[in-house]
Amino acid sequence: MRVVSPGGEFDQHNILAGLARARYMPETDCSDDTGGFQALTVLTTLTEARLAVNQLAARAQRLLSIYTPNLEPELYDQSAFLEVVKHLVLTRPFAKVRVLLTEPGRLSADGHRFVAMARRLSSCIDVRNLPPRGDAPHCAYMIADERAILYRLRADGWDGIADLDNPPVARLYLHEFEQIWDTCLTPESLRLARGA
Repeated sequence: MRVVSPGGEFDQHNILAGLARARYMPETDCSDDTGGFQALTVLTTLTEARLAVNQLAARAQRLLSIYTPNLEPELYDQSAFLEVVKHLVLTRPFAKVRVLLTEPGRLSADGHRFVAMARRLSSCIDVRNLPPRGDAPHCAYMIADERAILYRLRADGWDGIADLDNPPVARLYLHEFEQIWDTCLTPESLRLARGA
């Protein structure tokens, strides 16, 4: 898939591959609040991905955007992540969490605590389904505000990169997210729960 940004056309696979090889200089010092993470971290295991998801979510001040096949319970149905999200939306005025589901048929809404939270906090947490399309990316990512990004090349694996301070790449993927977001529908089960 190719992504268009204000600066031109980019191949999404090369953007983060280039970041991994580049000599990286963060814009700000992230050493105090990263929980042991460097500004740019390569992820290979579920444990690393889980820690990165929690760290990125904790960095969000107003907006958390998640592009995921089915809200993987190994990442998004964990107590630590749910507490971070709850803290974000309940303590920050106008904070918002948006989730795009690329494979909503695989989501088990019954018993998924994030889905239950989204139903209860529907004014702060919005979940939408991506309409079926052949060119949908098979990646997964999370963006905190316009600064931090966690990107997994394949949604069915944990390999990826977490970058706690990279506004240009975060904005690029946020732009892609928002273009898709505007074309998506709220899942029927959440609409019914909200009384729509």
